[in-house]
Order: sequence, then C-alpha cells, then structure tokens
Amino acid sequence: MDRVPALEEPLKKLLGGPTAKVMAEHLDLHTVGDLLHHYPRRYEERGQLTKLAELPLDEDVTVVAQVADARVHTFNGGRGQRLEITITDGSGRLQLVFFGRGIHKPHKELLPGSRAMFAGKVSMFNRRMQLAHPTYAKLGADPAEGGDTVDIDSWAGALIPIYPACKGLESWKIAKAVDAVLPSAQEAVDPLPEALREGRGFVSLPEALLKVHRPRTKADIEDARQRLKWDEAFVLQVALARRRHADGQLPAVARRPAPGGLLDAFDAKLPFTLTEGQQKVSREIFDDLATEHPMHRLLQGEVGSGKTMVALRAMLAVVDSGGQAAMLAPTEVLAQQHHRSITEMMGELAEGGMLGGSDLGTKVVLLTGSMGMPARRQALLDLVTGEAGVVIGTHALIEDKVQFHDLGLVVVDEQHRFGVEQRDALRGKGKQPPHLLVMTATPIPRTVAMTVFGDLETSVLDQLPAGRSPIASHVVPAQDKPHFLARAWERVREEVDKGHQAYVVCPRIGDDEEEAKTAKGKKKAEEAETADKRPPLAVIEIADQLSKGPLQGLRTEILHGRMQPEDKDDVMRRFGAGEVDVLVATTVIEVGVNVPNATAMVIMDADRFGVSQLHQLRGRVGRGSAPGLCLLVTDMPEASAARARLNAVASTLDGFELSRIDLEQRREGDVLGQAQSGVRSSLRMLTVIDDEEVIAAAREEAGTVVAEDPDLEHLPGLRTALDALLDKDREQYLDKG
Repeated sequence: MDRVPALEEPLKKLLGGPTAKVMAEHLDLHTVGDLLHHYPRRYEERGQLTKLAELPLDEDVTVVAQVADARVHTFNGGRGQRLEITITDGSGRLQLVFFGRGIHKPHKELLPGSRAMFAGKVSMFNRRMQLAHPTYAKLGADPAEGGDTVDIDSWAGALIPIYPACKGLESWKIAKAVDAVLPSAQEAVDPLPEALREGRGFVSLPEALLKVHRPRTKADIEDARQRLKWDEAFVLQVALARRRHADGQLPAVARRPAPGGLLDAFDAKLPFTLTEGQQKVSREIFDDLATEHPMHRLLQGEVGSGKTMVALRAMLAVVDSGGQAAMLAPTEVLAQQHHRSITEMMGELAEGGMLGGSDLGTKVVLLTGSMGMPARRQALLDLVTGEAGVVIGTHALIEDKVQFHDLGLVVVDEQHRFGVEQRDALRGKGKQPPHLLVMTATPIPRTVAMTVFGDLETSVLDQLPAGRSPIASHVVPAQDKPHFLARAWERVREEVDKGHQAYVVCPRIGDDEEEAKTAKGKKKAEEAETADKRPPLAVIEIADQLSKGPLQGLRTEILHGRMQPEDKDDVMRRFGAGEVDVLVATTVIEVGVNVPNATAMVIMDADRFGVSQLHQLRGRVGRGSAPGLCLLVTDMPEASAARARLNAVASTLDGFELSRIDLEQRREGDVLGQAQSGVRSSLRMLTVIDDEEVIAAAREEAGTVVAEDPDLEHLPGLRTALDALLDKDREQYLDKG
C-alpha cells in the first residue's frame, strides 16, 4: 500500500528488462509495491484439482490437473501430426492440443497419471472446450528431467497461489517474481492507526503481504484477506470522509421557498398528487437547501419514478428564494426533451416577464451548443440579468462566456455521462458554491453508493407513479429461431395497428464516415474474435430493410447522434406528436425520452449492450396506460454468457437486482469511475458487491478518524497510503465529486 523507497524500486532492476516489460504492459505493474499488491486470484491444494467444468471461454486460465490419456493423430495424408491430451480433475475433462514440432516435448513429459499446472486461453473447437499449445509446469517433478518444473514442497508448502496472469507470463513465473520481491514486504509502512488495528485484531501489513503470497494454511489466507480488504475500504473511505468534511466547511446561501410563491403556485396546478416517495425525497432536499453549506445529494430512482418532478420542485424552491437553477443534461436530445416537458408542466409559470405569463413566473431557457446566434445571445442575457430563473442545457452551460446572476442549484442528470471536470466547472459558476443534486436512473447498490458516491448523501425513489404500466420482456434468439424474429416484427405492426408507436434500437449508426473508421479497426475486431464475426447492426441499414420489408407501409424515421440538432429535434417532436410509427435509433433515446404512446421496443444485437443500459432503454416504453413490450434480439448461442445476461434482464424489472448482476459481470475498476478519472482501479481484494459490511464499518471508522484529525497530521502512515492508493488524479476525481 505504501511506497517507501524499497517498495518504489522499479521491477526491471530486480527482475530484468523483458519480464518487467511484460508486467508493465499487460498487468500495469511497475514497482516492487505494485507486484506485492498483485494478489493471487485463488489457491490450489495438493491433491485438490480445479473445476474444469467452470472454465470461462476466451480467458487466460491456469489449471492444475492430471493427464488421463495422450494420443497422436496424423492428418494431411500423414504429413501433419496433432497431439491430443485429455486432462481431468474428477469433475470434468479438458482437451489440450499441440501441433507440428511442438508435440515432441509434451508427448514425452505429459504421461498418463502425471500432474501439472497448465496455462493458456480457453477456446472452443467442435463444440468442445480446449487449450491450444498451453504452457505447463509439472508438479513435484525432478528438475533433472528438464523442462519447466515446479516442486510444490519447496515452492509453496501445500497451497499453490494462482495469480492473474497474461500471455507470456504464466502464474508460476509471476510466483517466482514475487519470491524475488517478497523480502521488501518487511519495509511496508502500516497505514492503519494502531488502536484501530489492535481493536479489530488485524495482522500487520508486512505479515498480511507474506501470508497472502505464501500461505501455509487456509487460516493464513483468511487473515491476509481480511486485513488487505480492510485497508482498501478504509483508505478509500478516509478520502471520501475528508471530502465530506471539506464540503461541510464551505459557505453556501441557504435557499428556502417563499410562502405563496412560485413553488406553491406550481404545486396548486399539478393534476395529480405526488407519490409518498416523491414527497419524502423532496423534504430531504428542501432540508439540505435550507442549510448554509452546499447540499451534495444523489437522487437515484427507477426508470420513470418521477425524478424530474422532484428536481423541478427543488429548482423552483431556489428560484423562489431569489436564486437561479441549472440542469445539466448529457445530450442535446435530452436537454431539449427536459426543456419541453418542464415548460409544459409549468405552463404560464414558465413565461415570467412575458405577455400572458404569470406574475409569479420565471423564464425557463434552453442553452445548447448548436443554437442559432440570436437565440443564444438572448439566453445568455437572460442568465446574466437573472431574468431566467431556470436554465436547461448541455455542457454548453460550462463555457466561459456563460455568466449567472446568482446560481443557487446545479442539477446533473445522469451523473455517469459527465466528465468530472465538466461538473466542477459548472459548480464554479456560483458566487458561492451552489447546492448540487445529482440524478441517476441507473440503480446503484448501497455499497457502490457508499464507495463511488461516498461524498454524497443518497435519496432513493423506488415507487412508480400511478398509471404506469408493466413491461413484458422476451429474448428473441434470431439465429436459432428465425421465425421468432419474424413474429417480433408482427408484434410491432400489431402495436401500431392499435394506434401505438415503437422503437427499434441498433448499436451502430452505419454511415460512410463510420465505415471508414470500421475498416481501420477491422484488424482489431478480428483479434477480438466476436462470436458472429460481423460488425454490429446499424440504424441506417436496419431502417432501410424494415421499411422495404416487414414494416413496409409504416411511417419509419431514424435518429442518431450525428444528425443535425434541428433534424434530431424535429424527429423527436414528430414522434412525440404521433406522426411517426417506428423510430429506428441508437442509444440517444436511452435516457429521459418520454413518449407515453410508445409501447414496443425491439433491441437489435441486444448482447452488445450492458445490463443497466438495456434496463434504461426498456424504460422508454410502458410510460402510458398501455402495457409495454421489450424484445431483446440476439444471435448468441443459448449456452453463452451473453444469453444468460439477456435472460436476467428479461426475467426482472427490478433495477437494483439488475445493477447487482451488472456489477458482478464487470470489473470493480469500471465501477469506481476509472473511465472518468483515467487511473486504474485501486481495488485488488475488496469486492464492492460482497463486502458491504467491511465498507460500512470502514466508512464509520474513517468518519471518526477524520473528525478527530482532518489533515491526518498524527497518522503519517495513513497519509502515505492515501497518496499511494489515491494517486493525484484519483484524489482530484474524488475532490470534484
């Protein structure tokens, strides 16, 4: 964890150039400390064999198994030779294949009954899993026999650590490298305050590193894991606790709605009552807005749970108090959609200062990058004079030219779509730090909320407004059962015949510019070896096929991110007005698009989307009184992981359940905002989903430690660990929140 000089030593000094180069390029390991924190993925026992039946396809694996039989086959009229070796672990079998001259050594060494560790990439041939030309190390063999051998006893006692490996660097080679750097573990400085470590009965950090890499017993592994997990959770929570503490010191203007003002007038106009959930969350937000330090709140809610209504009421409360509110949307389509729906909901209250507008009203302006100059100039003027109380826009709001009269609240829609710098720049527009409300329709498990959004208070909307309809979801296996796909298009026609509308979603646009890029990336795609060897389906081609084929005669339009903004807005407006039957689109419709009359959605190549994204897309239908239908079309075979993922989406409408599935299938690093912070995940041992108790306890301890010593002056070990685990980029990422 800590980078004292011994742990900062570059690996190439100790391991030599070639090994260090592979470690740096493929495993992102550069120093002794990095390698000491590259923990074994699991451990094998002598006499215990791995589950061959559970090997993942297309992944580099290390297995310990016994040779069951070995046979040489000839082909090409006797000119070619192939060695097939079957290995077993008692629960399953796996085929190893060697070709040409590569068969002689394994044929001589891997005799039936011998045991070895094998490493390679799992592939499929003739519907059977295999390792082609795996590297191997015999277990307990005599080194005099030649070849790569590993003596279990001298190497790792009874437990063999299996490391996350890569091509050119097998697990046992990493183990030898760890042996070379393990003495440096003694110099690791312990980040935990001594009282905390002793109170929780943890082993010291040097001891934990020794036990995780070279355990003698299973209890050693458990001791090490508990300690190392705790370190990761605690250091991260200390960073977040310091952030919360710093925010608590900042000044902000308290914003309270005026009695009989704009908010009361808006509430009186509402044709429905707010759900209990909306009322409860609104109270939490209004309490925060009334304090003299900035609100930092995350509002998460299921697709369609009425987050926009809650956010709008908060914005109107701020306008009531004399301030301005800005809503930041990730796309122009969504910004226009929000502007349209908010002005419709507010009616004459959105026309403050205009003829026919309400005396209590304010101006609601839209600001996007593609607006014409006169409209843009007027919008900027309305913001700087304070004429406009509410502004909705894209990242165009962040530009230097945009000045506010008195920015009191920033609402960020779909947090994960924005770079950190963008959110920070908007926050800097206020005379004092404005209050911040972050909204997401991607449900986030509690542990992730505590980790990723640990500096935000969290509100959850889990109740759907009355009048919302259920959505039926089905997987359509187009390759296995083509007649299912034909039926899908019939269902779309049936919905249109009933007076409803439909979406068809494709992963790609498919215009010439994109094709040129695709040709460039073709080699990469071939290396990726996608199951079907074809590029993802494209909006332009599919729209053409549908309008000439199964959906002939229906009014079909396309929508994608590369269209001119006025064209996009025109298509969305006509779709909203019911003048378009079928909208063939990319994921630009994923968030916030609200057309209650759209009841059916067909997602092409559904396996190419993530679980949360599919859930978001599906949320575009069933928004009115008629039931929704979502069809997930895929060419992937029944036994594939992709199909299992789609079946999970089809089986539940519970976004929190799906977010767990999504998280389990992705690396933790993705969850920690790696893409936004540009640094690798700091988590090696902690898993955000499973370690809820550890994270919750670490959060509590971190809060106590930071309250007593915000600058960690008396805890130099913890400071150093913080610098190492949260290098400058990541610390900034947390700071900008």
